[in-house]
Amino acid sequence: MSDWQQTSLGDLETPVRRKVAVPPQGSGASMSDTTGHNDAALVQDNWTPSPLARYLTLNVEPVEVDPDQSYPIVGVLNRGRGLLFRDAVAGSSTSYKKLNRIRPGVLVYSRLKAFEGAITVTPGDLPTSFASQEFPTFAFSSEANPDFFRILATTQRMWAALQGASKGMGGRRERVKPVDFLTIVLEIPPLPVQQRIVEVIDAVDAQIAALDAEAYALRDVLRRLRADLMTDDSADEVRADEAFDITMGRQRSPQRASGPHMTPYLRSANVGYGTLDLSDVLEMDFNPSERETFGLRYGDVLVSEGSASETAVGMPAMWRDEIPAPVCFQNTLLRYRAIQGVSIAAFVKHWCLWAYESGKFREVAGGTNIKHIGSRRALGMRVRLPHVTDQERIAAELDSMSEVVAATRAEAARLRAVRAGLLAELLDRTIDIEPAELEG
Repeated sequence: MSDWQQTSLGDLETPVRRKVAVPPQGSGASMSDTTGHNDAALVQDNWTPSPLARYLTLNVEPVEVDPDQSYPIVGVLNRGRGLLFRDAVAGSSTSYKKLNRIRPGVLVYSRLKAFEGAITVTPGDLPTSFASQEFPTFAFSSEANPDFFRILATTQRMWAALQGASKGMGGRRERVKPVDFLTIVLEIPPLPVQQRIVEVIDAVDAQIAALDAEAYALRDVLRRLRADLMTDDSADEVRADEAFDITMGRQRSPQRASGPHMTPYLRSANVGYGTLDLSDVLEMDFNPSERETFGLRYGDVLVSEGSASETAVGMPAMWRDEIPAPVCFQNTLLRYRAIQGVSIAAFVKHWCLWAYESGKFREVAGGTNIKHIGSRRALGMRVRLPHVTDQERIAAELDSMSEVVAATRAEAARLRAVRAGLLAELLDRTIDIEPAELEG
């Protein structure tokens, strides 16, 4: 057993080995019998750098577009994330004369976005589907396991190979032609090892999917609980400006692009659904008085004031001093701050999350192409405002549930990282995995 490394992934316990051959069980071979050892070593060493043409054959199936028919359309998501299902298009409404039929169990990629890793293997239960002729399809040879190539499509090595095969003037004009795709050389394991890798990675993927499903279910429970608590009619209804201190940020202007008081500031691009993205924080000049007016304090809630995308209108996130003060905010954001003795920061956060989740922010937003909440509409919204002590109880209950959701998501993220590392080691043979047929 000292020759084996045991990898425990939750309920998954997959024995893997590092360059160690084990004789097949039940074959009559003993530990001193070199036959089983040689069989395993032979399979493990028989990884051949080969062009993809060895494993794949171009099998594009063009279909003439009939104006009287409709065509369910699919695309391919980047980074090997599978198919994107689009609405069906009527033959009479498309300019395409031909579409490619996308069948189950084939490899397909986007010639235009291949450099972004837009490649996948279609599921075996894929219903009738079509794509433009920018999506070539390939059948598998007898030496290829389609599920192995589905997993390979999720790896950096495949994306890097596609980037290397891209030709063109750059950006969206780059393409990977099928003939160039088939000349890509990768080191592919023999079929028995492909199958074993699929079994191991699929077991991890099943756990990730279970954690994702659990996180979504818990999130739905949290949202229902938040809705119940925020709409409890036992609490008095007041205007939002009686419950919260609401301020719109300062407008950005070219004159403020430089000055003696350059200050980091947040904008709508930094605010997501309950999260802040601080990877790209800009600066402009805020004088000391403006820093006082527009400066952020721990517990402030920032709400996206407007967006061309309705789903982004009202997105809220709490500020927790992630960047040293002073940090201010632009007029693409509304700042919601608790009023001492009237409201607490945690309740403000959950009310803003509820107003976003329920669509209340979008309901009050005005505008045609770009929706804006505006300070006047924000101030006039209605709030069920419990007593401060009840707010503390409500916030504690919702925070506790939020932590469970966050922990479940964190576990799924951790397992994704484990999967990526495990798959990389299997493919570069840092870990050699015993083929199933040699295990007995």
